[in-house]
Amino acid sequence: MDKTKNPNILIILADDMGFLGSKKLKTPNLDALASEGIYCNNAYVTSSVCAPSRAGMLTGRQPQRFGFENNLNRWNESMADRPEFHGLTPGEYTIADHFKNAGYETALIGKWHLGEMEVHHPNNRGFDYFCGMLGGSHNYFPEKGYNRIQRNGKPVTEFSSSYLTDFFTDEGVNWIKDHKDKPWFLFVSYNAPHTPMQAKEEDMALFMDIEYKGRRTYAAMVNALDRGAGRLVETLRREGQLENTLIVFFADNGGATTNHCWRGPYSGSKGNMREGGIHVPMFWYWKGHLKAGRTDAVISSLDLLPTFLAIAKAKPLEAFDGKGKKRHPRVYDGYNVLPVLEGKEPAHTRRLFWRLQGQCCVLNGKDKLIRLSHRTAQFFRPFKDPGERKDLSNENKERTMEMYNLLLKWESGLSTSPHFFTSPYWIGVSAKNYDEYNPVPEPE
Repeated sequence: MDKTKNPNILIILADDMGFLGSKKLKTPNLDALASEGIYCNNAYVTSSVCAPSRAGMLTGRQPQRFGFENNLNRWNESMADRPEFHGLTPGEYTIADHFKNAGYETALIGKWHLGEMEVHHPNNRGFDYFCGMLGGSHNYFPEKGYNRIQRNGKPVTEFSSSYLTDFFTDEGVNWIKDHKDKPWFLFVSYNAPHTPMQAKEEDMALFMDIEYKGRRTYAAMVNALDRGAGRLVETLRREGQLENTLIVFFADNGGATTNHCWRGPYSGSKGNMREGGIHVPMFWYWKGHLKAGRTDAVISSLDLLPTFLAIAKAKPLEAFDGKGKKRHPRVYDGYNVLPVLEGKEPAHTRRLFWRLQGQCCVLNGKDKLIRLSHRTAQFFRPFKDPGERKDLSNENKERTMEMYNLLLKWESGLSTSPHFFTSPYWIGVSAKNYDEYNPVPEPE
């Protein structure tokens, strides 16, 4: 290990994944990292759907600040008056932009889902290397000449592995081997276990004790993801880079109802503001730097950018004004959580906001308020009631109104309206899920 080199940063992101800890799934590599690192009991992402969650994480800013609060899909492309805003807004900096400015090598492997125009392309948003798909999902068995996988803008026609999750892992392993001299930032953005539900036969065979095929397929897809995480860590170990690499693993949003995952003790799912939609599994692993343990601190994906920059001793890029002259600091919404993870500082009292297609939510300390378009606001204390079984709004009317006003104040301070809207499908799905108060048991 080169102790003079700045630390490497590796993000491993799962897509639509439920919680770890299932009795049926086999995730030995992720379990080992979680037990040897710091598991975040109260980790949140910036949205309950894929694209705005990624936009918030990569920019370190609430995506509503720049109009990216809904999901991207084919339905809403024609709804955007300005196509360049149908993706990560021009002028927003990504973690890769900041790191590239600090002298890091940068790479994204896997899913992008932040726009498909040239102005949105990962190679134009700070990533030196990109191999993956620009959209939100993909067939897991890509055929030659019939796939949307590209490498730095050019179609991929040959695959090192027939299964996409393994192929992305191959790309990550090779990229790590080729980058030893300079510090690097690698974002391995798996699309697993997002639909379509497709798995290798040999992975399916490991879960024959699971009777329901949908759940068995999910288990097999997660197994491939776990295998990939293990290979990435083993590559770091063999290349002598493990002790100089911070690894952060988490999911982009809560588990989906469509992929047969288990959402732990939480009610709700992908697409809504209950804990099952925004509360995700997350752990930080840095061998020799972070002691194994758990933290009850509220950690947000917004915290990745400021924490990474602090570790790299790098300053964030600043934005130019409209005339291209005056420089001014940009507002970031997270904070450096490394002192909290190291046990050197107490956890901050957090105030986090969400908004998606008529749903709004605020978490303020131990209190949480959800405001919906089709029913009265709901007030919960999720750290004591993770299933959000008991609506406390009638018992705490004054506090409910305080929380309601926090949401109104936050919304009134946003500088722009949403640049595009999500398919109406999510409105119906979300409304239905709000009526399901109780957590769903782990499928057999």
